Amino acid sequence: MAVTLNADPRKDLKKSYTKKIRQAGRIPAVVYGKDNEARTLSVDSIQLLKTIRDEGRNAIISLNVDGSSVDVMLHEYQVDPLKDELIHADFYVVNMSQEMDVEVPIHLDGEAQGSKDGGVLQQPLYNLAVRAKPADIPEEIKIDVSKMEVGDTITVSDLKEGRNYEIMEDESTTIVTISAPDAGTTEEEEETDEEVEPEVINQKDDDDEEKQ
Repeated sequence: MAVTLNADPRKDLKKSYTKKIRQAGRIPAVVYGKDNEARTLSVDSIQLLKTIRDEGRNAIISLNVDGSSVDVMLHEYQVDPLKDELIHADFYVVNMSQEMDVEVPIHLDGEAQGSKDGGVLQQPLYNLAVRAKPADIPEEIKIDVSKMEVGDTITVSDLKEGRNYEIMEDESTTIVTISAPDAGTTEEEEETDEEVEPEVINQKDDDDEEKQ
């Protein structure tokens, strides 16, 4: 189900007007599509942020402009790096009956048993490329890792059950793995380091004695 976001037409494209609408808590936006002429709009920045936070990056948005609605998805948005505020958004019109390719975030659920046992959890893949109709695009893909032991790996091929979308990644791609604890610096190496330091200090003492 699409979430509604109100938008106002924006015909004045001057910088002075753009500054004015930003001061009012709105941001300039553009909506376009394959068979749709691009339109310039403005939307409430807080409402847009709330929509992204609550519904996800791939949410279907019913953009309400002058009483008429169009189904869109957020294509991209720009943020002011200094103020950390939204400054512009691009929406594109979607065909609800046509499949599309998107990136969906991967969320790991639970604490892996292997991690509790000292193993190192590694996640090489954070987003999954999928193909689906807009209404079937998941907000995120959850993977339960609580039963993973040291040496276990979950790949794309393991994501088979209960999905109404096509995964575009190679099936052998690793999503998450639990590797054995990294030995790293051994106790012997640490002891060696400790022994080296006194030797240098002693040598300096000997040199000082010879100079006296």
